[in-house]
Amino acid sequence: MSATATLEQMRAPAVREAAPAPVVTMGFGSLQSFELMQRAANLLASSTLVPAAYRKVIEKLDKYGNVKESRENPNALANAVVALNMAQRMGADPLMVMQNLYIVEGRPSWSSQWIIAAINGSGRFSPLRFDIKVLGKKNVERTETVWEGGNRTSVTKKVDILDKVCIAWAIEKETGERLESPAVSIEMAVKEGWYTKNGSKWQTMDEVMLRYRTASFFGKLYAPELLMGLQTVEEAQDIIDLNPDGSYSVASASVNELRGAARTAAAQPAEVVEHPEEPTGATDDNQSPDDAGDEDGGQQAELIPADESSQQQDDRAPLSFKDVNRELLQAQTVEDLDFARSQIKQVVGEAEQATLHQVASRRMRELTQPAEDVAPAQTITRRQRAPINAD
Repeated sequence: MSATATLEQMRAPAVREAAPAPVVTMGFGSLQSFELMQRAANLLASSTLVPAAYRKVIEKLDKYGNVKESRENPNALANAVVALNMAQRMGADPLMVMQNLYIVEGRPSWSSQWIIAAINGSGRFSPLRFDIKVLGKKNVERTETVWEGGNRTSVTKKVDILDKVCIAWAIEKETGERLESPAVSIEMAVKEGWYTKNGSKWQTMDEVMLRYRTASFFGKLYAPELLMGLQTVEEAQDIIDLNPDGSYSVASASVNELRGAARTAAAQPAEVVEHPEEPTGATDDNQSPDDAGDEDGGQQAELIPADESSQQQDDRAPLSFKDVNRELLQAQTVEDLDFARSQIKQVVGEAEQATLHQVASRRMRELTQPAEDVAPAQTITRRQRAPINAD
């Protein structure tokens, strides 16, 4: 039996059920998705739990923990958006991605611990294991290209090492096959230039670095979708020389060879002019102290026997502070300044290197300063005349 409807119920409008709101996900496909991603990135950039590359404000603390200096990071929001996009594509937690993704001179790099954790947590392999064998002491030779007085020379260095080799392996659960990474040894690290870099961890933590590098090779070969084509932060640091003042230089032999070939092709042999000898007591007033020091050094070199002079030339393999500083000050283009900056790492002493990096940064600002900034200073301003009083 059906229920009867009253007149008031018939006059009342029917209540329509509200349609469910569309689900908006973070992304670049629509305006709502992009705004949601920006809001999430803004939230994470305001946190102090994320690395400095994603923070809106970077604070520098003193040894007592007090804030000594603070500056705004204009790239924080953009870096956070990129990290959110990567986390969405990988199906990982955004905070985990931001804490394990490092920016090394514009190159995003994963930490080696995260790569090992991603391989172990993928479910495709057994836990990653490492086999390390000690091969004994060796004397490894490495040929490096250095610059001495504007000339490119090859120097062969011999390094005494305790050679070890490491292999990362795991069992593929689907097939039961044992998968192995390429072998990495201390000898390979020396020949590739990882071992002899300034501040290299290969000399103090060789077994840890062997495990990290083989884990990276294993992930690139058998699980490239986890790494998304990125390298580890240790690999990025082995390629790029980071300096305390924020500058960097790429340790690549091919770049040095190209620059050296260009400079050799452009250079012309200088004409030798013989000057009459002058008394040692009388010197020209216009002569600079550097030129006088060079002449004194040349006279002393003539008094030194041939065996001792050749030995001193071998000892002077690293460039001097004065030579590199002269190259930085005489650089007329950005390419010349980059070439001079690459020679700073050959100067002995961290204090001298820091001073040279400051000079290079100042010269870079001078060369890249637009010409429009100087133009207003050269214009002649006219004095405005006051209005004539009627009285």
